[in-house]
Amino acid sequence: MTTMNKIRFALAAAALIFTTSTATLAQQASLKIGYTSVDYVLSQMPESKQIESDLKAYSSQLEAQLKSKIADYQTKAEAYQKGASAMTDVVRADKEKELTGLQGSIQEFQRSADNSLQQKQQTLLKPALDKLQKTIDAVATENGYTYVLNSDGASPVLLHGPKEGDISDMILKKMGVTPGANQASAQAAPAPAKATPAAPATTPAKKGKKK
Repeated sequence: MTTMNKIRFALAAAALIFTTSTATLAQQASLKIGYTSVDYVLSQMPESKQIESDLKAYSSQLEAQLKSKIADYQTKAEAYQKGASAMTDVVRADKEKELTGLQGSIQEFQRSADNSLQQKQQTLLKPALDKLQKTIDAVATENGYTYVLNSDGASPVLLHGPKEGDISDMILKKMGVTPGANQASAQAAPAPAKATPAAPATTPAKKGKKK
């Protein structure tokens, strides 16, 4: 390759690098990043009240079932305490085994109820979350946002951003919701609380054996 050809090749390569770099910078300059509080938007959606109501009703059902189990346990435990001294060893052992089984059943129901309540919340929230995602996609497309971040949580995706980057109210308006209309209940859909009282921790103390 002659010296002139080498110079021409170098110039062509430099031009290509410059063009690519310029295109990359232009692309980066065109990025538009917005953010929203999913918790805030969900709390403003009309579905949130129904979700909260349904979740509360389901929680009450589970709590009522557990209270019934605990009441049954306590009734049998009291009967055991009163009559243990008159029981034979075989009957006493049988009663203690029954109470231990009831106690285990209560604790297992409590664990199951907590899991069931979480699953119920997820089921109730899914339609609202799907609707929210579709609206976020629409708002982002219509307004030229390349990315939309979530500013919620103990470790939010967004740590800082300009106020004009917050598209929460735009999302609500897109869904036909007036921002701040449900300010009194402006909070995320309730996290599943422990729907059940604590189960009995110990079995009744054993009475002395019948002579």
